[in-house]
Amino acid sequence: MNIGILGLGLIGGSLGFDLRCHGHYVIGVSRRPSTCEKAIALGCVDQASVDMKLLAPADVVFICTPIGLIIPKFTELITHLSKSCIITDVGSVKTPIVEGLAPQWENFIGGHPMAGTADSGIEAALRHLFVNRPYVLTPTVKTPTRAVKVMEELIAELGANIYHCSPKAHDQAVGWISHLPVMVSTSLIAACMGENDGEVLQLAQNLASSGFRDTSRVGGGNPELGVMMARYNRQALLASLQQYRYHLDELMGLIEREDWLALEEKLRFTQRVRRDFVE
Repeated sequence: MNIGILGLGLIGGSLGFDLRCHGHYVIGVSRRPSTCEKAIALGCVDQASVDMKLLAPADVVFICTPIGLIIPKFTELITHLSKSCIITDVGSVKTPIVEGLAPQWENFIGGHPMAGTADSGIEAALRHLFVNRPYVLTPTVKTPTRAVKVMEELIAELGANIYHCSPKAHDQAVGWISHLPVMVSTSLIAACMGENDGEVLQLAQNLASSGFRDTSRVGGGNPELGVMMARYNRQALLASLQQYRYHLDELMGLIEREDWLALEEKLRFTQRVRRDFVE
């Protein structure tokens, strides 16, 4: 199968690695010639160019650009493809993407591979990035069965776990477990930098270990991606932030009142239910 990848960064490059391993011919397009050259040298793609016409023979195209570029690039992309080509995206927000693209292209299906690292760019691409990771598909009632089936087969080759849901449900769910953690982690780092005593701040930085590293990781990621999450999933993110603020205020109240029993009950509850999210 001819696979097109528009956007050769971490996700696009990683898709290219694994799809080539399964015998697909991978064609990449990037806005920078240097990225195209690196993608070929690394083995992410068979061909690459800055010219979108290269994607004309593709059977499936993955749009792997930043969220804000998906719709503009899609408009340019479809002028080069046959109507039978399946188009999907990898954006972390689905409602505006699906609502904007599905009416224009019968064989469009929204997608979101829940995998990544704090790094970006083609140099960050990894083999087997998607193994045992969730990969969400958000077909509509009008999405052709063939398009869904082809995407399911490709995702199975990646070793990912496939989930189907509506675009709205997807955005609400990732608002809790993906977009909220970025903002919480960002707030943690910013709060620590609010320490006015330079000696104490330096000591804190020297002592920071696994606990701080784990809870601050996503706040130290790609700023552009964080802004796109907030911009395109604004309502769901605000709802999750409001709930987070409520529980943070509750914890502050318990500590101020020295209600250690209630605090322990809260911590026991979160200890118990955490496994439902991460195990």
